[in-house]
Amino acid sequence: MKVGFIGLGQMGGPLAKWILDAGFPLAVHDVQKHVAAPLLEMGAVWAESPGHLTEQCDVVATCLPGPVEMEAVTMGPDGILEKIRPGTIYIDHTTNSPEVVRAVGSEMDNRNVKMLDIPLDGGREGALAGNLTLFAGGDQAALESVRPVLKSFSSVVVWVGELGTGSITKIVHNALAMSVDLLVTECLTLGVKGGVELPRLIEAFKRGAVLGGNMPFLKRMPETLFQGDFSPRFALNLACKDYGLASELAVQHEVPTQLIDLCQRELSKALDRGWGDQDRTIASTLQ
Repeated sequence: MKVGFIGLGQMGGPLAKWILDAGFPLAVHDVQKHVAAPLLEMGAVWAESPGHLTEQCDVVATCLPGPVEMEAVTMGPDGILEKIRPGTIYIDHTTNSPEVVRAVGSEMDNRNVKMLDIPLDGGREGALAGNLTLFAGGDQAALESVRPVLKSFSSVVVWVGELGTGSITKIVHNALAMSVDLLVTECLTLGVKGGVELPRLIEAFKRGAVLGGNMPFLKRMPETLFQGDFSPRFALNLACKDYGLASELAVQHEVPTQLIDLCQRELSKALDRGWGDQDRTIASTLQ
């Protein structure tokens, strides 16, 4: 099985190396040829264009900055679609638009090519270590046929549904991760301004049920929101009381808390519906 890899940047470069290390013949292409030098020294073959790469490979993968670049590589002049052979499997690792993925996938179908959208989770650290988590959308049989390639740089492959669902999963997962970062920063600021030393606060967060054990997603939400069972574990009226205490602390120390305030307003809406004696997760049903 010869693999072609297009896009050798911060993520793609390490992935291509793992594929080569696993013993797969590899052809590579990037807009900057010099980034391929380490791979070429290891035995990879350079292709002058996406089309030139595609016509010599059984599996073609792209890992590009976004939808614009992916469309150009797949549908542009001397692109993948011009030269891809029937029976080839095309994998897109780009964090991409589901609409673009499905449009390209439709063109691939017309050429008897199976497409998979498999974005990457784990960052450059995970890419360098070869232990990424992959969110896979597309035909399951095609996914199984390329699993040995994917295994070379991943520890987990999660099939999430039809073509395009991999990209949707990655988009919402990234939104979650980036939002959590901002909220954690806001809470750390409030704690430090309140008088707790930052290293001690970080250690407490690491040991706590939320960030340390991921209890909300692994236990509380599965037992409440996901079941529709809001018998109180942590009642909404108590949660609103705690938000009130956080607001008082923020005012006292002049700390802006836009995200905390937004969440407090959402719980207040739920409280206004008379749900105070229910578990606080009932507020999520407003969404």
